[in-house]
Amino acid sequence: MAPLRPRASRFPERGRTFAPMRKLSASLLALAFAAPVFAKEAPALKGPPLSPPAAVPADTLVPFASPESISRLEHSQAKVDFFHLANHYEGQTNKAFCGPTSATVVLNALRADNEKIEKPEDPSLFPAEVKGIPLPKGMDPLFHRYTQNNFFEKGSAVKTKEEVFGKPKTEGGKRDGGIQLRQLAAMLSAHGLDVQLRIADEKLTDAQIRAELVKNLQTENDYVIINYHRPTLGQRGGGHISPVAAYDAKSDSFLILDVNPNGQTWVWAQGDALLKSLRTKDVEENRGYLLVKEGPAPTAEQTPR
Repeated sequence: MAPLRPRASRFPERGRTFAPMRKLSASLLALAFAAPVFAKEAPALKGPPLSPPAAVPADTLVPFASPESISRLEHSQAKVDFFHLANHYEGQTNKAFCGPTSATVVLNALRADNEKIEKPEDPSLFPAEVKGIPLPKGMDPLFHRYTQNNFFEKGSAVKTKEEVFGKPKTEGGKRDGGIQLRQLAAMLSAHGLDVQLRIADEKLTDAQIRAELVKNLQTENDYVIINYHRPTLGQRGGGHISPVAAYDAKSDSFLILDVNPNGQTWVWAQGDALLKSLRTKDVEENRGYLLVKEGPAPTAEQTPR
């Protein structure tokens, strides 16, 4: 009896068409499950009591380190920003720097490979204990890139590090800790970026916000930074700022690259819930989002559109 032979597929093109996606899925799944899992978020800076997490449907948030997340990223048609942002992602170095960290990630995603734009160095990253060691002639040990520290070199005209931690702008003045979205927009503008400020109030419909976010995530060389309210999404904490990297139409969810990995994680947030979290009140006005791309260098005092 002749040995059995595998029957030829009626769809020979299928393996060739989807093999790259299967490899992508396997690679991303391995990366996702290799990520550390934190059981408890670090406490927030001392301040007003934080709102408890709202009771939300179980599928409101889907962790990045899950098979469902890999599936969403795989068939998303609005994810060009993900690969650039993920390449330059970093976690915030302290509990007040979610805004500067998000800005740093976006600045490096926009400019790291653009040799025409001069990037700063951060001398604080060169350890003091090795500064006396002779280096090879002409060697510069530092990279020219943005950090959460040197971001303030141009942004401090709007708000200094000390003011972010609560120091009044003038003696005896009112404390204004943290960074509001309008302030972050002005700080990014001071770096020469084109920044469009969107306050999620009654002037913007949910359809307008969703369409604008999705359009941005479908195009190269522009990015979205959101200011949202964690408890509205069912998370611990308060107001927070992070970049958005992708949108999946099938599940109507946005991928947030949370810049605080200490107790939180990247998540897919259901669209309606995310928009609701943008419409919450911050210090003086509602939260919202920034649309950021390269542009002419305005002064820090100019108000973003």
